[in-house]
Amino acid sequence: MFERILLAIDETPAGEVAVSFATAMARDGRASVHVVHANLWLVGGRGVTVETRDQAARVVGGAAAQLQAAGVEVSSELFTATMFDLATRIVDVAEREGCDTLVIGSHRRRRLSRITGRGVRERLIRASALPVVTAPPPLKVGRRRRGSVEIDRLARAMSPADLRR
Repeated sequence: MFERILLAIDETPAGEVAVSFATAMARDGRASVHVVHANLWLVGGRGVTVETRDQAARVVGGAAAQLQAAGVEVSSELFTATMFDLATRIVDVAEREGCDTLVIGSHRRRRLSRITGRGVRERLIRASALPVVTAPPPLKVGRRRRGSVEIDRLARAMSPADLRR
């Protein structure tokens, strides 16, 4: 389906899920992957970035190693950017590398950033003519939801023999 995938990652669990997602896409479609990671400049940080150069290189290297272990042809790139030009920098790399699609992880932001549409995903969609594939966010375990009370009640009603199955 796609021949060249650009995988934009960060150091969060969403980036790890995006790597797994892109690995599956590339293996199924026999595509190559170009991994990019932006080390963001701190706003008002006077030339200080969020990560050191070594930390950022480990993020890219780990993703590239995981893709290579899966038998995917991979290349990688690391650059610095501001939060304001991040989306356009990613799109520029995708165009330069001849990518067919962009894959990013999702943080599933809520409240104001979602309403205003100022997240990286929304800016990438607006800046690129390429399809932007968003990997699902990592599952959050331990959050109580409305239905969890019913599940707790059923679990307590089960016998120890049922739990061993």
